[in-house]
Amino acid sequence: MKTVLHKADTRGDANHGWLHSKHSFSFAGYYNPERMNFGALRVLNDDSVDAGMGFGAHPHDNMEIISIPLEGDLEHKDSMGNKTVIKKGDIQVMSAGTGITHSEYNKNADKGVKFLQIWVLPNKRNVQPRYDQITLNPEDRHNKLQQILSPDPKDPGVWIQQNAWFHLGKLDKGFNTDYAINGTGNGVYAFILSGDVNINDQKLNTRDGFGIWDIDKFTISANSDAEILLMEVPMA
Repeated sequence: MKTVLHKADTRGDANHGWLHSKHSFSFAGYYNPERMNFGALRVLNDDSVDAGMGFGAHPHDNMEIISIPLEGDLEHKDSMGNKTVIKKGDIQVMSAGTGITHSEYNKNADKGVKFLQIWVLPNKRNVQPRYDQITLNPEDRHNKLQQILSPDPKDPGVWIQQNAWFHLGKLDKGFNTDYAINGTGNGVYAFILSGDVNINDQKLNTRDGFGIWDIDKFTISANSDAEILLMEVPMA
């Protein structure tokens, strides 16, 4: 078993006034050669955007981009003609493939928006760009792990061009569960959205990140009411 711990207060901190972003891995002006990625997981940004502000139209290619809103409403537009709003309970995915341009704005003029921006390196390059979003039932993650992403379009959740599985859990204090690795050679990066948990013997708190690999399964124990995001990705 191998592990890596990223405490919440060790993340990169970028405050642009209208945007406050915490970077778990090197991104933009934050560079740490020891924190470039976790396997195929390249970016995990914890973003807060002021009322009425956002990211203007900009391009991406050959990246799987996942957005998970935590508070507020985020308005999306892209070069494929999509115009929609994502909010807490939704999952958004873009396979940038051969190239896509998009913008993301806080739809509301009176309150902020918070969301996770996640980039995963694809296992296929130059695919046809694709956009999708779904609305999840939060009850399906109460004291269980709700699958929100996989490599299979037939599975629950969204799908991406990578051998990856994401799960969300909303756990009551004292709840315990096991997570079994789905893909050979994969590892899991756990991000604690709120509360206190143990993964095996590692104590974790709100906004901590913890990577674990070279293991078949591990145990999650909630030391308080907690919310957790698990991101299983190839390590090679």
